[in-house]
Amino acid sequence: MKKIYVFVIKSYAGPFVLTFFIALFILLMQFLWKYIDDLVGKGLEWPVVLRLLFYASATFVPMALPLAILLSSLMTFGNLGEHYELVAMKAAGISVWKIMRPLIVLSVMISMLAFLFSNNILPVANLKFQALLYDVRQQKLAFNINEGIFYNGIENYVIRVGEKGKDGRTIFDVRIYDHTDRQGNIKVTTAKSGYMELSVDQQSIIFTLFDGYSFTDVISTRNYRDDRPFERTAFKEQRIRFDLSDFDLTRTKEDLFKSHYTMLNIQQLNVFIDSLNLKLAERKQRYDLTFFRRFNHLASLDTSLSPQKSMVEPAERRRRAVADTAKNDTIHKAVVLPVLANFDHLEQVGITDLAINAATTARDNVVFNKNDFETQLENIRKHEWVWHKKFTLSFACMILFFIGAPMGAIIRKGGLGLPVVISVLFFVAYHITSITGEKAAKVGDLSMFTGMWLSSMVLLPVGLFLAFKATSDAPLLDAESWRKFFQRLFRTAQMKPKA
Repeated sequence: MKKIYVFVIKSYAGPFVLTFFIALFILLMQFLWKYIDDLVGKGLEWPVVLRLLFYASATFVPMALPLAILLSSLMTFGNLGEHYELVAMKAAGISVWKIMRPLIVLSVMISMLAFLFSNNILPVANLKFQALLYDVRQQKLAFNINEGIFYNGIENYVIRVGEKGKDGRTIFDVRIYDHTDRQGNIKVTTAKSGYMELSVDQQSIIFTLFDGYSFTDVISTRNYRDDRPFERTAFKEQRIRFDLSDFDLTRTKEDLFKSHYTMLNIQQLNVFIDSLNLKLAERKQRYDLTFFRRFNHLASLDTSLSPQKSMVEPAERRRRAVADTAKNDTIHKAVVLPVLANFDHLEQVGITDLAINAATTARDNVVFNKNDFETQLENIRKHEWVWHKKFTLSFACMILFFIGAPMGAIIRKGGLGLPVVISVLFFVAYHITSITGEKAAKVGDLSMFTGMWLSSMVLLPVGLFLAFKATSDAPLLDAESWRKFFQRLFRTAQMKPKA
């Protein structure tokens, strides 16, 4: 049995590693396609690009790992069935469950490693990736001057080069506008020719200009409308140095991103979720007290001495009633009550307007706080979403294995043909149900548990059904067996009305 276990594990390891890195490569290509505009033309060094791709690949593991397990398990048992190795082992008295046993143990280990990765490594990878991606997207475009185009990449300067030599260094018909004084084009330098070169430390670029002029408008500090002198200075050779330190990649402190919910482990998420729930409960209770004190006079000046517990439940009922009333977009004129008959017409109008203004203020206050509560609740859901995501990844690996391995034993086809097609179909079904459940949970249409585990609830029966079919040698793809099944089903349906 040990030799069979080693043989099965070796047959599984190759396709698993291959499919995992293929899936990872495809996801990386999708990432590059999405952010290509933020990466190209910024003069990024290769270590920066490789580090960004490494962090990005780590964040794609939760997507690539389930697909790799599904496809590799299907390919492994498909190859065993196609080469009659599975039949030979069955003929020797080895059941499918025993053949799958080493891979089940291996899948459990992979699932445990996936959980540890999701809880300990993925938050750090997300932090490094998001911080570096932010810095790259904020990076200026690399210094690049084209012919006949005004270049303003250097702060407070605009440079125009009429023509560039074949060597890329020699320039002709040069104009440099100096805006350091922030008073327009009062300083302009022109030259017939020159050349560009980097300094020794690569931190600045030096323009050496020949046969040109420097023009300066001297602006009077007393009155802008006064006549001001105009200076023109001719030169045979002039050197102008521009600082290029702004083109270096500036790193942002990673502490600014650490509090994001995707960069927390389970222990930190538990603390954040408890803290956010407590703050939301305190915020609602404080709102109940202040709202009804202000508008309904439910408490006197010394109500702070009374216990708050007696007020929470009725305040909650009244707050829901006011929230339902706040759905109306308009407030209609109130009917004049008999008590207003004691006042003259002007006083009645004043009292009515005062009541309408108070009602409008109350409605606006309810709407504002309702939106604030929903925002805080949405933030709590995001933290709970990440918390569940760390567990669903491990469970998905097991479920997809129990789908791929039995399906491979049933179809008995290996390679990258039919197994890839079937794997893609099952993975798309898993991904669609997962995304649908997550979105419904985030907006509150489903509970967080139901939404996050929806894909597992849907695919678990499928995996158990396929495992039963594979271990019992029941025909699954035999058209004749399905025809007999539907005949029995229709025959039973036709017999019920007669009874």
